[in-house]
Amino acid sequence: MTRMHRANRADVPALAARAASVGASPVREILALTARPEVISFAGGLPAPELFDAEGIRAAYDQVLAEAPQRVLQYSTTEGDPALRGAVAARLGARGLPTDADDLLVTAGSQQGLALLATALLEPGDTVLVEDPTYLAALQCFGFTGARVLPVPSDEDGIDPAALEELVVRERPKLLYLIPNFQNPTGRTLPLARRQAVAEVAARHGLWIVEDDPYGELRFDGEPVPWIASLEAAADRTVLLGSFSKIMAPGMRLGWLRAPEALRRACVIAKQAADLHSSTVDQAAAARYLADRDLDAHLHRVRGAYRLRRDALLAGLPAALPAGSAWNRPDGGMFLWVRLPDGFDATALLPVAVAHDVAYVPGAPFYAGPGDPATLRMSFTTHTPTEITEGLRRLANSLTETSAPTVRRPVRT
Repeated sequence: MTRMHRANRADVPALAARAASVGASPVREILALTARPEVISFAGGLPAPELFDAEGIRAAYDQVLAEAPQRVLQYSTTEGDPALRGAVAARLGARGLPTDADDLLVTAGSQQGLALLATALLEPGDTVLVEDPTYLAALQCFGFTGARVLPVPSDEDGIDPAALEELVVRERPKLLYLIPNFQNPTGRTLPLARRQAVAEVAARHGLWIVEDDPYGELRFDGEPVPWIASLEAAADRTVLLGSFSKIMAPGMRLGWLRAPEALRRACVIAKQAADLHSSTVDQAAAARYLADRDLDAHLHRVRGAYRLRRDALLAGLPAALPAGSAWNRPDGGMFLWVRLPDGFDATALLPVAVAHDVAYVPGAPFYAGPGDPATLRMSFTTHTPTEITEGLRRLANSLTETSAPTVRRPVRT
């Protein structure tokens, strides 16, 4: 094309304002930065690939393709494979939440469930409340709707119910988004008393609760805590999201949404507009896997491996981090949360760590409001205890190389 032709062309229309205002995920960008095999990365929230039941999953695909290829390779209903929904409903019921298959919508991971809920519930300018800090992709999702996202004051046990009620009365939010079990990014779990208090706030003030639970079946210590969705006060206003990504395989991109009928129907329509339905063959294989294999036995193996990896990380942190650092001890999941001493900036220190072939995720981007630059998230699932020990040695060296902390006072303590 000549310069004259280019000069005569009209400008391309601009992107939608929401596409320009919502940034890329810092976690995804760090994963690209640390893709080199020599890097020991505590950054990604990835399940351990060597623990996938690849043989069992392959057998499930082989069986459904051999027995019903015309069905599993065809379009299917938006709501999802009846056998898969029935299996999920049975697992929920066994864990204390009576559920029918028709209460569920199959999604492309719990992330799509969140996007469908945002589409069905939120108008530009609506207020959403979140934990502080919270899941990055949830902030992206709500940002695309034009919602106003406000953090609820939180501590080591999660959101403060009294502070939640004050915000609800003052701001009149449409929904509250929570990850009550082994939260991403902090790894903390919301105690039962706070779950009950949150349910009562929602009942008093007409608030939707979105309860995201991708990690709940990865408990190593202690007893399970009932879902908010199982509490009477919030049963009619709680949406429960779940995923096979952390318990089976993320590459299958399968999750589910359990919601009251009217909202579930709105999400079905939103999904029809988004992708018609989730992959038929993947759903059929997942249903067959759940019928033929013992998922609980597989999870027992996974939890045992993750417990050892968490313990290796906890054992090595005192020697790896500067004096005055603090961290928590999660009872399950994939993450723990670190706070370096005042004056340290985890974002500024990350390039130094990467130069030592080790990585983490700075904590500041996880905050809906002003972030704490001294915080960082560490995932313990994708490396063996030996590799974790070596990664912590590298991290200690990188922090030692920094002669003085980057002086930037935390905005939040």
